[in-house]
Amino acid sequence: MSTSTARTATTIARIPGSSSSSSAPRRPEHMLATTPSISPSPLQHRARFSHSALASSPPSSSSSPSSSSAAEATAPDADADPDAEPSSSPAPSSSSSSSDEPPTLYGYFPATLPDGPPPRGHFPIDTSLLRREFLRLQAAHHPDKHAPSGGPAKLRAERTSAAINHAYRTLADPLLRAQYLLGLRGVDVAHDEALRAADQPALLAAVMDAHEAIEEAVVPADLEPLRSENDGRVRESEEVLEDAFRRDDVDAAKREAVRLRYWVNIRDSIHNWEEGRPVVLQH
Repeated sequence: MSTSTARTATTIARIPGSSSSSSAPRRPEHMLATTPSISPSPLQHRARFSHSALASSPPSSSSSPSSSSAAEATAPDADADPDAEPSSSPAPSSSSSSSDEPPTLYGYFPATLPDGPPPRGHFPIDTSLLRREFLRLQAAHHPDKHAPSGGPAKLRAERTSAAINHAYRTLADPLLRAQYLLGLRGVDVAHDEALRAADQPALLAAVMDAHEAIEEAVVPADLEPLRSENDGRVRESEEVLEDAFRRDDVDAAKREAVRLRYWVNIRDSIHNWEEGRPVVLQH
């Protein structure tokens, strides 16, 4: 074969597809070497990122509220008391910075106060039932119970225990309860200097009579008639406040809260009475 014929044959052999073989054409080697690996789909990438983020860091404030709320509602609390009643855990408040804080103090005691505050619920409270539920809650959330766990579990128990204590002290006392309910309506009756007995002569006279009776007492038995009379006044004020809050009559509730403040102060003065000790009635 001549030199020119050999070159022509070589050129034809190098042209892709010119081979007489029936096999499919092969991809050039330089294309195989540069073909990128298959990347994960967006859904796979998102799932991989989410799993890594949840495993390594706490949820951020930009997380979806519905998804985070659902997770909190369905995930069991490792520190919860297995013997505690389900209703003893207060419902979370969407407006609160803590997921354990209910919308009102009434929410801490769902067994005793299932209807919540007035007007749906009642102003008078069965304080014996309230105290029993309070003791159950304190036993379930006492920080010492979570001491072995330490860390966040104990801190959470301390915050919950303090909140339960505050709620109980407020709701167990009729005056603090009335002031709290008025505060929810934007009225600060506890520090309003205009709300005094000066504009209620009958109230002022009753307060002065009680003051004299306490000062003149020699033995505790001397105060029993006043104690009984004053306890009746406290109950009467609770009924008036029940009606006022049910009608959402803030002005009537304010007036009666002033009266109740004096009856509660008299009650405390009787309770703390000591012979020869000066009597100071808070106004």
